[in-house]
Amino acid sequence: MYKMSFISKRIQAVVLLALVIVSSTLYAQVPATAKTYIRVGSLQSNFTAYGSVRAWTGGANAYYEGMIWPADYPQSDNAVIKRTWIGIDDFTDANGDYWEKYGLYFAADYVDQSLFPVKLEQTSKFKLPKLYVDGNDVNENYADDYDKVDPNLIADRRVVNEINTSAGLTMRRTIYAFSQQYHDNYFLKEYVLKNTGNVDYDDDIELQQTLKGVYFSWGTRYSACREGAYAIGDGQSWGKHFVVTKRGETYAQNYTTPITESTPLSSLEWLRAVFGWAGQAGRNSFDNIGAPLVKGSGRLASPQHVGTVTLHVDKGATNSEDDPMQPSVSGWHAGDTYPSLGNMQNVTPMKELYTMLSGNPYKGLGGTNRFDETYIKSLTFQKDPFTVHDDGGGTNMWVVYGPFDIPFGDSIVIWEAEGVNGLNRQMCETIGRRWKEAYLNSSDQGPFVLPDGSTTKDKDVYKNTWVFTGKDSIMETFSRAKRNFDSGMQIPQPPEPPGLFEINSGGDKIALKWDASPSEGNTDFGGYRVFRAVGKPDTTYEEVFACGKNTEHAEIVHEFNDFTATRGFSYYYYLVAFNDGSNNTSGELNPAGELHSGRFYLQATDPAYLQRPPGEILKGIRVVPNPYNKGAKLYNYPGEPNKITFLNIPAYCTIKIYTERGDLIKTIEHTNGSGDEPWNLVSSTRQTIVSGLYIAYFEVTKDYIDLSSGKLLYKKGEKIYKKFVVVR
Repeated sequence: MYKMSFISKRIQAVVLLALVIVSSTLYAQVPATAKTYIRVGSLQSNFTAYGSVRAWTGGANAYYEGMIWPADYPQSDNAVIKRTWIGIDDFTDANGDYWEKYGLYFAADYVDQSLFPVKLEQTSKFKLPKLYVDGNDVNENYADDYDKVDPNLIADRRVVNEINTSAGLTMRRTIYAFSQQYHDNYFLKEYVLKNTGNVDYDDDIELQQTLKGVYFSWGTRYSACREGAYAIGDGQSWGKHFVVTKRGETYAQNYTTPITESTPLSSLEWLRAVFGWAGQAGRNSFDNIGAPLVKGSGRLASPQHVGTVTLHVDKGATNSEDDPMQPSVSGWHAGDTYPSLGNMQNVTPMKELYTMLSGNPYKGLGGTNRFDETYIKSLTFQKDPFTVHDDGGGTNMWVVYGPFDIPFGDSIVIWEAEGVNGLNRQMCETIGRRWKEAYLNSSDQGPFVLPDGSTTKDKDVYKNTWVFTGKDSIMETFSRAKRNFDSGMQIPQPPEPPGLFEINSGGDKIALKWDASPSEGNTDFGGYRVFRAVGKPDTTYEEVFACGKNTEHAEIVHEFNDFTATRGFSYYYYLVAFNDGSNNTSGELNPAGELHSGRFYLQATDPAYLQRPPGEILKGIRVVPNPYNKGAKLYNYPGEPNKITFLNIPAYCTIKIYTERGDLIKTIEHTNGSGDEPWNLVSSTRQTIVSGLYIAYFEVTKDYIDLSSGKLLYKKGEKIYKKFVVVR
């Protein structure tokens, strides 16, 4: 042996580095942490490179991220975890080691060990439109959501995800998302399980055996939803009290039955579905179904019903007909009770996993019955699911496909749709508010009106009956997903949104203008509609303008000036293009009639304001409201309870806020030339100010001349003080 010189070591290091660089170009390798986001419909989510989901974000503001519905509102995330497994019988690995049973668990911890992500790519049907509010590009943060554009794409977005595994079985997962208003709350998912023989990242083929007795399975749990989970408490943020039910026991007898939009939902129980909702937490002294905000307005914070419907399962590797006997297992399972594969070297957990995938609940904590109908006896006797299996992880949906024999080079194809539905926000507010009135007044016995028009004296029967209309709603979603799949994804298409939408605050109006939609030349093109919300973006929107077919303004235009805005209020807008519905008349795939472009393409999350012209004299400056009283909600700005506005101020000035004893707590540079400046009552140190007397100091930073008269209104350096009071 000889000692390598320093130069020799450097040469070897350079050579090794070059080899690494060259080899890295020979095959695809996607990091385990990689994600892609679909944000085009009322259901929005992220998808990981390793082919499954653990939605925990970690960090200081940790929460479970994804499956957001309705995407109009904050904290509507429903995802918690999706455990995906594959089990194989009688298997010899690439090292020549024999396994009586072999298992794979799709989790980030197994990337580079048994999972090898090689592709995660999102395609858009068209470029993301530009959306500006007072010059700020609102859509800028979402411009990198997709990797390429394909105008021939049927769906609005498509994600393709491929993972090689140590078993030589490659999983290709393809997700399709739509913005059409009747199909925007679910994702179509195609799983292709192909025996490629590739056990790592490179293109070499290590195995060429038939994979025997292959099971493909998942267990999914939701919080349903983040806001509602926090209201319920006691671990519901990770789905501790999640309830599961199923449908499809008679699929084999009904799967050839035609479905249209007019098919009664009550007759669709043969669809192969599993779904759930947030159940009762035993620690709560009140009926928490729907998660009423008992410390707030009473609004139902958890109307979501969320789950998956099976659309197609190949009968075998050489038979692509749908197998009506699949899935082989459909039901529920204790959430955190499953075989741990550990370091992928132990025989026992592999066998235990295969036994579970064969339909035997691990440690007996699962079943193929309808969990809710078995353990929950009535609307007002809501048994805590945790008490059934004593698993702090709650209840997972449990679905297994197989077993399949997959020869080398062959595949099995499975199609599913994952969706969310339930009561809309307006109904959640109405029902929850009425429920809380009775909750606070024990003598209040209604009558309470039920969905069928009958009445009850029981506030919980009233609330829960409405919440559980979500069971029909989610089945309606699954029905539409099936019809979309059966049609080859040929649902009637809405027009494309305009490529540019600009919103500009003004002194006498808020000006909106947009480019023509690329679909404007189509014979069925209808026109445009503008919707507006006041105070905050996550509230009810009202149509404030429409042009084109069947509207008061029959001529198609590309601008609208909102003269009805009130000074001091925040306004949020969205724009859609619509067609006349002539391509949507049959009612086979969704309700007939007009279709509009996806609202989330051009929905502003930044506010516009009706700005005042600059004040003419410093003495005219006003602070509104003054005094500010937190309890006087009717006199504050709607949707913005912690806001005051300085009115009639100079076009350019510095505003400094002092406490009564002279401590400077906030400095605001007013530079937009208007006569308004809002303040959220938060200091420079991000503290909400307390009750007290405050002093606002205004100093002009630029001479200002009235353009119409040429008169100098005020000079740089002029100043004035104003007092205002805050009451909390």
